[in-house]
Amino acid sequence: MASHRLGVAVFVLVATAILAAASEPNQIESEQLQDVGGSPDAVFSDAEGGFKTGDGASETVPGQAETPPHSIETGQADSAGRRVSIEVGSDRVEEPVADEELENVQAEFDLQDAPQESEPVPTPRDHFAEELFIRPLLSGDIYTSFQFRTRWDTDLHWGEKVSHYRLFPKSLGQVISKFSVRELHISFTQGFWRTVQWGQPLLSAPPGAELWVWFQDSVADVDGAWRELTSVLSGIFCASLNFIDSTNTVQPSASFKPMGLGNVTEQRFLRYAVLPREIVCTENLTPWKKLLPCESQAGLAVLLKSEKLFHSSYHSQAVHIRPVCKDSACRETSWELSQTLGIVFDLHASGQSKREWSLFKMFSRTLTEPCPLASSSKVYVDVTDNPLGDELFDLSPAVSLQTQAVVLGDRRTFTVYDLLTPEPYGPTRSLNILLKWRQQVSGDMQRPVLHTERYVSGYGLQTGEINTLLYNSHPFRAFPVLLMETVPWYLRLYIHTLAVQSKGKENKPSYIHYLPSKDRQRPHLLEMLVQLPPHSVTKVTVQFERALLKWTEYTPDPNHGFYVSSSVVSAMVPSVVAMDTNSTEGRPLFTTLFHSTEESSYFMRVYSEPLLVNLPTPDFSMPYNVICLTCTVVAVGYGSLYNLLTRTFQVEEPSGGLTKRLANVIRRLRGVPLL
Repeated sequence: MASHRLGVAVFVLVATAILAAASEPNQIESEQLQDVGGSPDAVFSDAEGGFKTGDGASETVPGQAETPPHSIETGQADSAGRRVSIEVGSDRVEEPVADEELENVQAEFDLQDAPQESEPVPTPRDHFAEELFIRPLLSGDIYTSFQFRTRWDTDLHWGEKVSHYRLFPKSLGQVISKFSVRELHISFTQGFWRTVQWGQPLLSAPPGAELWVWFQDSVADVDGAWRELTSVLSGIFCASLNFIDSTNTVQPSASFKPMGLGNVTEQRFLRYAVLPREIVCTENLTPWKKLLPCESQAGLAVLLKSEKLFHSSYHSQAVHIRPVCKDSACRETSWELSQTLGIVFDLHASGQSKREWSLFKMFSRTLTEPCPLASSSKVYVDVTDNPLGDELFDLSPAVSLQTQAVVLGDRRTFTVYDLLTPEPYGPTRSLNILLKWRQQVSGDMQRPVLHTERYVSGYGLQTGEINTLLYNSHPFRAFPVLLMETVPWYLRLYIHTLAVQSKGKENKPSYIHYLPSKDRQRPHLLEMLVQLPPHSVTKVTVQFERALLKWTEYTPDPNHGFYVSSSVVSAMVPSVVAMDTNSTEGRPLFTTLFHSTEESSYFMRVYSEPLLVNLPTPDFSMPYNVICLTCTVVAVGYGSLYNLLTRTFQVEEPSGGLTKRLANVIRRLRGVPLL
């Protein structure tokens, strides 16, 4: 019955529209309708449900003979309730209509005739921002760092609820949902960051490929999820991450804490692996750019040209996914995707004759427009080393917007180009930031507070020693660092030879965690907490023995050597702003009473160089020679034997030769019988 009433209501609506169209030629009816409330919508204002005319009386509109067969009557009411009379031809059908249904029909009719108002646009639940950081180095090189950040207010761990992806890449969202990933950090680096010459980067990464993942505590088989995750990421980023297995995977106990929400202490949900021999090329950059909302079609990503990016001294691209607070109260969480790309352009490697840099010279392109999906698009140029604006270099085009911020414990000054405003582009609608050096830079860059080095010592191919140097250049503050060493199983460590020395004295670590290796199953893991004295060099040494591998375990180029992943040093480093204790000019006297005027310390993670170790390698040309000689002997011997076994011999009578023919000729001449 309800469906029947709904059909009747729809038919009433259609018939009313036909009646309104048929009554347009009648001027009198049109004027009467306009007198009622000023609009045709007022015909439904009668309390009894009748059809009102101009004089206010309630009456019905009977069907006329000259009207089309499909006519309609409204307003008939009885004691049982409202009724709608529908006349089709000569038959009349009456159906009772409830008040609510009639009001719904009236609302639909009013909505069609009323002017359409724009509905409020819902606030998007995801946001995208992009930044470009440019820092002129005192060595004459240029350090550029791209930052692309996407935040999404959703819960990816409920896969059935997340079906629409707008800015957040769907491939990574499905990975987080399927494998219950809490945090994911992956980087691909070509080259080594020269800390002493270039200072500290915004985000450190070891050479090769690095991957560390925190899983949710609901994951039962972490190792199985880790194996599947590395295979999936290998396909997404076109990398060799599928070579990550148990022989190069470790479970750090303290070095890698979650970077997002939650202070998880159950390290069994953490996995860390490094492939130091991974080569970074265009195949890794292309899928990385496709994760951006605008890809490389607009915004800062148009500068990412492979030919220029890989023609540099250092190149590092990374992807970081973590949960963060949605607001200051942190009642809800959001997912944050940060894509970073750091590049160092070498002045000498580029072959430039002039000491000047520009966006076009670095990237062969300029900026014309921001990404239309970005809520913020800015370019920051570090002008801290150029205080008066014309001492070391000139920067053009000149803009008035500047800002200051404490970056890695140092107070820096930046010139800001806001791409969402027309000011940076100028009349040409093209932004090409030009930096021209005015004079040769004299003086070295300030040595970083913390940096590390590592090398292998010893002789022969049986034993050796790994040496790690930890530098603390702070003049008066000591601080602890957490050192993590990951050594392959074929370098068998003698842990009893571990020694830590600072300023010629023994420095006993306050915490040591060592997990010995198992041949062909897992590597060595060594973690220790060491206190670094001020202005000192701490040396950590440990001896090892080289193992002899099976001939199938050697790489195609075994004489090149075997790589050992970088050491990882994590520390809360004292701020650089408190290091200058002698200079008081232009500063209030009370500022010299305290060692730190701003943030006293900040977190830093630095990596050492990867090691290249030679192992006892057999002469693989010897088996080749043996195989060739053996195959030759077998071929000759087997061929002769086969010939003797399969050949058939036949005896033939001698047919005489030249001597017999000559003898017969002589005997014929003499008349004697032939032989």
